[in-house]
Amino acid sequence: MRIAVSADDKNGLDSVVSPHFGRCPYYILVDVEGREVKDVRAVDNPYYGNHAPGQVPGFINDQGVNVMLTGGMGGRAIAFFEQYGIEAVTGAAGTVRRALEQYLGGELRGAAPCRESIEHGHGEALAEGEYEEDEVGRLREEAEMLRRQLDEITERLDKLAK
Repeated sequence: MRIAVSADDKNGLDSVVSPHFGRCPYYILVDVEGREVKDVRAVDNPYYGNHAPGQVPGFINDQGVNVMLTGGMGGRAIAFFEQYGIEAVTGAAGTVRRALEQYLGGELRGAAPCRESIEHGHGEALAEGEYEEDEVGRLREEAEMLRRQLDEITERLDKLAK
């Protein structure tokens, strides 16, 4: 099985998961057999910074991917992945290694349109050129993702301290 993970850098399993699959600069492709990692490679997102709906899911499909792990994506992207038969999974955070562990362990499942997609009225369809090209919106979305990650880590620390 091949799993793609949106990433902000090209550091393989130690890469930081990008909060939005279409606007990330890289994808880490991980071939797994059961829970064992067989191969890891980074590929550039050829549509980074400028893409139209459907292009990135098509590119991911061309890579032979079975599962797409990411922080978030719009409703239209989820629908494109469903059409390709690729399992889209949102809510990934931290490192690629951690996201893989969570997915393979059954802790990370399902996909829902990101908050920004819903706020823009695109829970089901994202209009071409909207918010993907807005750097301010991207940074706000990343800040919100980091806040949620920090809250989750703090909660886990509190549980361990008890």
